[in-house]
Amino acid sequence: MIEGNLRKMAVSLAEPVRYQLCLDEERLELNPYLGQRIHLQHTGEIFCVACGRKTKKSFSQGYCYPCTQKLAQCDICIVRPEKCHFAAGTCREPDWAQQHCFIPHYVYLANSSGLKVGITRGSQIPTRWIDQGATQALPIFRASSRFKVGMLEELLKKQVADKTDWRKMLKGDALALDLPACRDRIFEQSGMEIDALLAQFPGEIEPLRAEAVTTITYPVNEYPHKVSSLDFDKTAEVSGVLQGIKGQYLMLDTGVINLRKFGGYRLRFGTE
Repeated sequence: MIEGNLRKMAVSLAEPVRYQLCLDEERLELNPYLGQRIHLQHTGEIFCVACGRKTKKSFSQGYCYPCTQKLAQCDICIVRPEKCHFAAGTCREPDWAQQHCFIPHYVYLANSSGLKVGITRGSQIPTRWIDQGATQALPIFRASSRFKVGMLEELLKKQVADKTDWRKMLKGDALALDLPACRDRIFEQSGMEIDALLAQFPGEIEPLRAEAVTTITYPVNEYPHKVSSLDFDKTAEVSGVLQGIKGQYLMLDTGVINLRKFGGYRLRFGTE
């Protein structure tokens, strides 16, 4: 039995993906527990993943309410980067933004529950793809800031979904797609709008035409026939036979649970 404050699972690209349960500084290899009965118990305590204070309720995957109101990483522009307001002088934390937003970012195509478009920092490849449960991924643009890839994503959302159907993703691997062909089709159909952005930001956006597709496999013994969601806010203890891990979800014979949703929750982990 180990105990600690939960963080999202650490992942490493391997065949299959290597997962670690993160409780404070403890990192527990999860793949060896496939086929075994595990227990996760919420102690009733929640601690903010940013400031560490004890809180009655968690927001935005692990923050206390005051942190959601003052941290740049909790601002609307993180989920809607095209709404970046740095240039207006109203960024919550300009130094943080310089370190995290004004660095190379990528627009990518991924196949999780089907074709989707997304964005990520270069340092988050391939972690971002794994966290979304993608089985294939392909970078298609590189840009100098988060704002610029956000504008590209907003443009491409007219053709390609930007969301993952998590229930479909957890029922099995999506049918394989020809992602380079999807990229070429998008470039052709949105050519004029893409060219306009390239002209607006000369030298700061680069279309990527020669990147290789990354294929990702997950440690799954059996996919659920019916996806039933488990929730520490409804029951303090979650237990069952670990049948698979995909995205940030544990798939048990009793249901599935998104561990990322419960960042900062103090948990005990054990097994029979």
